[in-house]
Amino acid sequence: MTDKKAKKAAQRATSNVFTMFDQKQVQEFKEAFGLMDQDRDGSISFDDLKEVYSSLGKAPKESDLKQMIEETGGPVNFTKLLQMFGDRLHGTDPEDVLMNGFKTFDTEGKGTDPEDVLMNGFKTFDTEGKGFLNRDSLRDLLTTMGHPNERLTDIEFNQMLEGAPIDAKGLLDFGAFTKQIKRGKEDE
Repeated sequence: MTDKKAKKAAQRATSNVFTMFDQKQVQEFKEAFGLMDQDRDGSISFDDLKEVYSSLGKAPKESDLKQMIEETGGPVNFTKLLQMFGDRLHGTDPEDVLMNGFKTFDTEGKGTDPEDVLMNGFKTFDTEGKGFLNRDSLRDLLTTMGHPNERLTDIEFNQMLEGAPIDAKGLLDFGAFTKQIKRGKEDE
Protein backbone atom coordinates (compact mmCIF):
# COMPACT_ATOMS: atom_id res chain seq x y z
CA MET A 1 0.00 0.00 0.00
CA THR A 2 1.33 3.41 -0.86
CA ASP A 3 1.95 6.08 1.75
CA LYS A 4 -0.84 8.15 0.20
CA LYS A 5 -3.39 5.33 0.66
CA ALA A 6 -2.20 4.69 4.21
CA LYS A 7 -2.62 8.38 5.08
CA LYS A 8 -6.15 8.42 3.64
CA ALA A 9 -7.05 5.28 5.59
CA ALA A 10 -5.72 6.91 8.77
CA GLN A 11 -7.75 10.06 8.05
CA ARG A 12 -10.92 7.98 7.55
CA ALA A 13 -10.27 6.14 10.80
CA THR A 14 -9.79 9.45 12.63
CA SER A 15 -12.96 10.98 11.23
CA ASN A 16 -14.96 7.80 11.89
CA VAL A 17 -13.82 7.47 15.50
CA PHE A 18 -16.08 10.29 16.67
CA THR A 19 -19.13 8.65 15.09
CA MET A 20 -18.63 5.51 17.20
CA PHE A 21 -19.90 7.26 20.32
CA ASP A 22 -22.66 9.66 21.22
CA GLN A 23 -21.79 13.15 22.45
CA LYS A 24 -22.19 12.22 26.13
CA GLN A 25 -19.77 9.31 25.78
CA VAL A 26 -17.21 11.47 23.97
CA GLN A 27 -17.45 14.00 26.81
CA GLU A 28 -16.94 11.26 29.42
CA PHE A 29 -13.90 9.97 27.56
CA LYS A 30 -12.59 13.54 27.33
CA GLU A 31 -12.90 13.92 31.11
CA ALA A 32 -11.14 10.59 31.68
CA PHE A 33 -8.42 11.62 29.24
CA GLY A 34 -7.98 14.88 31.17
CA LEU A 35 -7.48 12.93 34.39
CA MET A 36 -4.85 10.71 32.78
CA ASP A 37 -3.00 13.52 30.98
CA GLN A 38 -1.27 14.64 34.16
CA ASP A 39 1.09 17.14 32.53
CA ARG A 40 -1.68 18.55 30.28
CA ASP A 41 0.39 18.26 27.10
CA GLY A 42 -2.38 16.63 25.05
CA SER A 43 -1.11 13.07 25.25
CA ILE A 44 -0.85 10.25 27.77
CA SER A 45 2.82 9.36 28.19
CA PHE A 46 4.82 6.95 30.33
CA ASP A 47 5.14 9.60 33.07
CA ASP A 48 1.39 10.28 32.95
CA LEU A 49 0.61 6.58 33.41
CA LYS A 50 3.08 6.35 36.28
CA GLU A 51 1.44 9.34 37.97
CA VAL A 52 -2.09 7.98 37.48
CA TYR A 53 -1.18 4.62 39.00
CA SER A 54 0.60 6.37 41.87
CA SER A 55 -2.50 8.47 42.60
CA LEU A 56 -4.49 5.22 42.78
CA GLY A 57 -2.03 3.79 45.30
CA LYS A 58 -0.55 1.36 42.78
CA ALA A 59 3.09 0.85 41.84
CA PRO A 60 3.28 -1.17 38.61
CA LYS A 61 6.62 -2.26 37.21
CA GLU A 62 8.20 0.28 34.88
CA SER A 63 8.51 -2.47 32.27
CA ASP A 64 4.71 -2.94 32.36
CA LEU A 65 4.12 0.78 31.86
CA LYS A 66 6.64 0.88 29.01
CA GLN A 67 4.91 -2.10 27.41
CA MET A 68 1.55 -0.29 27.61
CA ILE A 69 3.00 2.70 25.78
CA GLU A 70 4.79 0.49 23.21
CA GLU A 71 1.56 -1.39 22.45
CA THR A 72 -0.08 1.86 21.46
CA GLY A 73 2.85 2.98 19.32
CA GLY A 74 3.85 5.80 21.65
CA PRO A 75 2.05 8.47 23.65
CA VAL A 76 -1.74 8.45 23.22
CA ASN A 77 -3.64 11.57 22.16
CA PHE A 78 -7.40 11.88 22.64
CA THR A 79 -8.32 10.67 19.16
CA LYS A 80 -6.10 7.62 19.56
CA LEU A 81 -7.69 6.88 22.95
CA LEU A 82 -11.16 7.05 21.39
CA GLN A 83 -10.02 4.74 18.59
CA MET A 84 -8.69 2.24 21.12
CA PHE A 85 -11.95 2.28 23.09
CA GLY A 86 -13.93 2.02 19.86
CA ASP A 87 -11.91 -0.96 18.69
CA ARG A 88 -12.42 -2.76 21.99
CA LEU A 89 -16.11 -1.91 22.37
CA HIS A 90 -17.09 -2.57 18.77
CA GLY A 91 -15.03 -5.72 18.26
CA THR A 92 -12.69 -4.27 15.64
CA ASP A 93 -9.50 -4.64 17.65
CA PRO A 94 -7.22 -6.83 15.46
CA GLU A 95 -6.43 -9.23 18.31
CA ASP A 96 -10.13 -9.67 19.10
CA VAL A 97 -10.99 -10.19 15.43
CA LEU A 98 -8.26 -12.81 15.12
CA MET A 99 -9.38 -14.61 18.29
CA ASN A 100 -13.03 -14.59 17.24
CA GLY A 101 -12.12 -15.88 13.79
CA PHE A 102 -10.14 -18.76 15.22
CA LYS A 103 -12.92 -19.64 17.68
CA THR A 104 -14.97 -20.57 14.61
CA PHE A 105 -12.68 -23.56 14.10
CA ASP A 106 -12.92 -24.67 17.73
CA THR A 107 -15.95 -26.89 17.10
CA GLU A 108 -15.49 -28.88 20.32
CA GLY A 109 -15.17 -25.78 22.51
CA LYS A 110 -11.81 -26.89 23.90
CA GLY A 111 -9.93 -23.68 23.27
CA THR A 112 -11.13 -21.47 26.09
CA ASP A 113 -7.59 -20.29 26.84
CA PRO A 114 -6.63 -17.58 24.30
CA GLU A 115 -3.32 -19.32 23.61
CA ASP A 116 -5.15 -22.60 22.85
CA VAL A 117 -7.63 -20.80 20.60
CA LEU A 118 -4.82 -19.21 18.60
CA MET A 119 -2.82 -22.44 18.36
CA ASN A 120 -5.86 -24.43 17.23
CA GLY A 121 -6.72 -21.75 14.67
CA PHE A 122 -3.22 -21.73 13.24
CA LYS A 123 -3.07 -25.55 13.23
CA THR A 124 -6.22 -25.61 11.11
CA PHE A 125 -4.30 -23.95 8.29
CA ASP A 126 -1.02 -25.82 8.86
CA THR A 127 -1.81 -28.66 6.45
CA GLU A 128 1.71 -30.13 6.72
CA GLY A 129 1.78 -30.02 10.54
CA LYS A 130 5.18 -28.29 10.64
CA GLY A 131 4.29 -25.38 12.92
CA PHE A 132 4.73 -22.72 10.23
CA LEU A 133 2.38 -20.73 8.01
CA ASN A 134 3.28 -18.77 4.91
CA ARG A 135 2.85 -15.04 5.60
CA ASP A 136 1.19 -14.34 2.23
CA SER A 137 -1.22 -17.27 2.59
CA LEU A 138 -2.14 -16.11 6.09
CA ARG A 139 -2.70 -12.58 4.74
CA ASP A 140 -5.09 -13.97 2.11
CA LEU A 141 -6.99 -15.97 4.73
CA LEU A 142 -7.36 -13.17 7.27
CA THR A 143 -8.19 -10.41 4.78
CA THR A 144 -10.67 -12.33 2.61
CA MET A 145 -12.34 -15.07 4.68
CA GLY A 146 -15.35 -14.70 6.93
CA HIS A 147 -17.85 -11.91 7.36
CA PRO A 148 -16.68 -8.58 5.87
CA ASN A 149 -16.82 -6.92 9.32
CA GLU A 150 -14.49 -9.58 10.74
CA ARG A 151 -11.82 -9.44 8.04
CA LEU A 152 -8.54 -7.71 8.72
CA THR A 153 -7.42 -4.87 6.48
CA ASP A 154 -3.90 -4.99 5.05
CA ILE A 155 -2.89 -2.32 7.58
CA GLU A 156 -4.30 -4.34 10.50
CA PHE A 157 -2.61 -7.49 9.20
CA ASN A 158 0.76 -5.72 8.96
CA GLN A 159 0.31 -4.27 12.46
CA MET A 160 -0.58 -7.70 13.82
CA LEU A 161 2.57 -9.29 12.40
CA GLU A 162 4.89 -6.42 13.30
CA GLY A 163 7.82 -8.04 15.12
CA ALA A 164 6.45 -11.55 14.52
CA PRO A 165 8.87 -14.49 14.16
CA ILE A 166 8.93 -14.73 10.35
CA ASP A 167 11.96 -16.25 8.63
CA ALA A 168 13.61 -15.18 5.35
CA LYS A 169 11.28 -17.51 3.40
CA GLY A 170 8.24 -15.69 4.78
CA LEU A 171 7.24 -18.50 7.15
CA LEU A 172 5.59 -17.56 10.44
CA ASP A 173 6.47 -19.73 13.44
CA PHE A 174 2.95 -19.70 14.84
CA GLY A 175 3.87 -21.40 18.13
CA ALA A 176 6.37 -18.66 18.95
CA PHE A 177 3.97 -16.01 17.61
CA THR A 178 1.14 -17.30 19.81
CA LYS A 179 3.39 -17.12 22.88
CA GLN A 180 4.50 -13.63 21.83
CA ILE A 181 0.89 -12.45 21.58
CA LYS A 182 -0.07 -14.01 24.91
CA ARG A 183 3.03 -13.22 26.95
CA GLY A 184 4.80 -10.43 25.09
CA LYS A 185 8.15 -10.49 23.35
CA GLU A 186 10.93 -12.18 25.24
CA ASP A 187 14.03 -10.12 25.87
CA GLU A 188 16.82 -11.12 23.53
